[in-house]
This record gives sequence, C-alpha cells and structure tokens, in this order.
Amino acid sequence: MFDISFGFLYREIFIIYFPIYSIVIDRETIVEVIKDYQEMDLPDLIKRDIDIPLDLKIKRAISIIGPRRAGKTYTMFQLMKNLLSKRVVRDRILYINFEDYRLEGINHSDLEKIIEVYYEMYPENSRLKVWFFLDEIQNVEGWEKVVRNIMDRWNIQVFLSGSSSKLLSREIATQLRGRTLTYIVYPFSFKEFLRARDFRIEKYMSSYKKNMLLNLLNEYMVYGGYPEAVIERERRMKILREIWDVTIARDIIDRWRIRNIKALKLLIRALRESREFSIHKFYRYLKSLGLKISKNTLYNYMEYLNDSLIIFPLKKYSPSYKDVEMSIPKIFFVDNGLYMGEEALGKMMENLVFMELKRRNYVENENLFYWKNSLGREVDFVVIDRELIQVCYELTYENRDREIRSLIEASKKLNFRNLRILTWNQEDTISVNNRKIKVTPLWKWLIDKSA
Repeated sequence: MFDISFGFLYREIFIIYFPIYSIVIDRETIVEVIKDYQEMDLPDLIKRDIDIPLDLKIKRAISIIGPRRAGKTYTMFQLMKNLLSKRVVRDRILYINFEDYRLEGINHSDLEKIIEVYYEMYPENSRLKVWFFLDEIQNVEGWEKVVRNIMDRWNIQVFLSGSSSKLLSREIATQLRGRTLTYIVYPFSFKEFLRARDFRIEKYMSSYKKNMLLNLLNEYMVYGGYPEAVIERERRMKILREIWDVTIARDIIDRWRIRNIKALKLLIRALRESREFSIHKFYRYLKSLGLKISKNTLYNYMEYLNDSLIIFPLKKYSPSYKDVEMSIPKIFFVDNGLYMGEEALGKMMENLVFMELKRRNYVENENLFYWKNSLGREVDFVVIDRELIQVCYELTYENRDREIRSLIEASKKLNFRNLRILTWNQEDTISVNNRKIKVTPLWKWLIDKSA
C-alpha cells in the first residue's frame, strides 16, 4: 500500500513559521535579474493545448493557475515563444520568477521599482505594448496593488502564476477583484502525452501502430501526465511521491497548520481507495481507531485538498439543489499518477474521462454530475445539455445488459437522447427502445472531441 511520507518535511515546516523581514532590492540587482531573464534561452517545449490569449482589449490580467508541477511556468514560456514568433522584440517581454534567490524578501515597493527600472532601461517601450510575465507572484507582499496600478497606468498585458502555501493557485484571481481572466493548467492531456512521446496520430493505422497507441494509453492511464514524470520515465515513481509530499506538506499542512497529520494521511488513503466517499462513515472509522477528530475538521480537510486542485468531489444529479448537496460524492484526482498505479483499471479509466471533461470546460456539480437511482443503477457522467456517458473497460456478456439498462433508464428519467459508452477498444452503435448508444474507444474520444 502506498504511504505518504512527511518526515523529511517537518524541518521545512518549522522554518517557514519564522517571520521573514523585507529587505531592499538594489537597482543593480534588478537590472541583473531583468537582463538575465531576457538573455536566457527559452527551453524546448511540449506544446500545450491551452488557448490563452496573448492580448486582451480590456484591462485585465491573465491568471494561469493549476496544481503544483502541472507546467504553469512552461506555459508562460510557450506564450513568450508565441510572441517572439509574431516578431515581438524580446525587450518588450519581461519575465520575472519571484522564487529567484536574488529577490528574496521582495515587497510591493520593490516590484514598483522593478517596473521603473525596466522603463528606464527601455524608455521607448513606454509608448508601446509590452507583456509582463510575473511567475510565483505570491512571493511579493502586496503584489495585487501594484498589478492593478500598472494595468491602469501603462499599456501592459500582465500574466500571473503561482501556487504555494502562501497563496493557493486559484486565489490569485480573487485577489484582483474582477480584474483578471483565469486559465487552468492541468497535467498533460492524452494528446499532449502523445506529443511528448513523439507519437503521431494517423487517420489509418496499422495493427502495429494501433498496439503502440494502446500501450501508450495504458502507460498514461497508470502513471498519469505530470510533465516531469512523463519526461523522466525512469524516475517517475520518485517524482510522483515527491509531488505528493510537497503538495500535501506545503499547500495543506503548512498553510493550515494541521496538527492531526495521521488523520489527514488516512483521509487521503481513503479518498484514493473509495468509489463514493462519505465523511460520516469515515468519521466513524476514525473513531473506531481511537482517533479524536470532528466531522467539521474532516470537511475542512476535504476543502483544503479541493482548494489545492488535488481532488474534485462529484455530486449525484438531481433537479433539487438540496438533494445534490446532500448526495454522497464520487472522488476524482487531478491526475492518475496520484493513484500510483494501485487502483483498478475501470476506476482509472473513469478518472481519465472526468479530467478530460474538466479540460473541455465542464464544471463538476454545475454542468457535470453522476446519476444513480434507488435500485443502485448508475451512470458515470451526466454532461448537462450534451450526453450521458458510461465508462467500462469492455462490454461483455456478463455486464452488457447492466450497462445499457442504466443508460436507457437514466435517459428516460433525465430526457437525454445522446448516450455513450466509453470502452478500451470497442466501437459500435447499439439501438435499444428507439435510442442509439454510441460505443467509442477511449483513445479515440480522448484525442477527438467530435468522436
């Protein structure tokens, strides 16, 4: 059984609690930082399928958020390369990573000084459009005041990113009070994973190429799409464990100063192993172990994991808002790699489908639910105004009637005509009671929205 270790992080947690005093960043250091970043070679990138605009007609910053290690910084680099490809000269692009040791202790006054020095170095740009990429912005005390000011004062398109125990990724947008548009970067989609593996999808594939594709899908399903784990294949398990440790320790234990670490570890294990998760049942389980913790605290732990973009609880569909809120949620993780290859293939397929729906801009508990009736018949995903989706590894003689009956019953109850079953590699159209069910291979659905 996979265990999450926090031991090596206790020392870091203790150190973080010491107050950090602001120091003045001198002009020479600022010039050096600006020039270093402008002269650095942008790394080779795996193109991300994220449509982030390079320019807005309204004065708003663009917030690039996402879980730790999903590739937010490299997304900024991709945007910078796109600008350069459009013949925007490099000195009109300012990139600053505020985790640079030379900027330790930086505050809003220092950030204002960086802007001033930039325009001193390039005075001609005061009359031109410029692009500022401010990475790990949470390290700047009072950053939001400066960002609002420079957007009003100059012709600047600002891009922001960050995630840490100081400022959760999704909080960046709220700090600007409606002055930002938010884009979420998740770990690699399957299409991006194939791109990283230099595998090219062809309309007509040989059996050899098809088998290679299915092998890659199996790898993606088991180990997920965290960019570092995809690129460093031989070290991926070590990387995934480290992502768990850092995310939990810094984003949750450190930020919320959690004392009952054992209960948190047991909660995470239960979330990973559960199909549907009841706080009430888990509370009783902890009580049977002699662990003292309140239900409210457990609900808080769930919120912390969700705020850190680690887990997503999916509620059961009902026309009644009250019934939706009272339903027992199914739990999904932001990436299959966080299961560490320990879950059943059916559950991991379902997690892939959920995250792909998230990438397609469906929002859990708003226009994305699951369905279950009093007899226990279930449909994995209710995609409002689109379709019902059932996920199973393979339609067999034993499960075929059950999977189809659940879809048909839900379609009548919810008045849906578009029905789909996603399988590993089966493709078919099934007609039942004047309704057609589209059976689609998972790989085809993942790479083609129109499949």
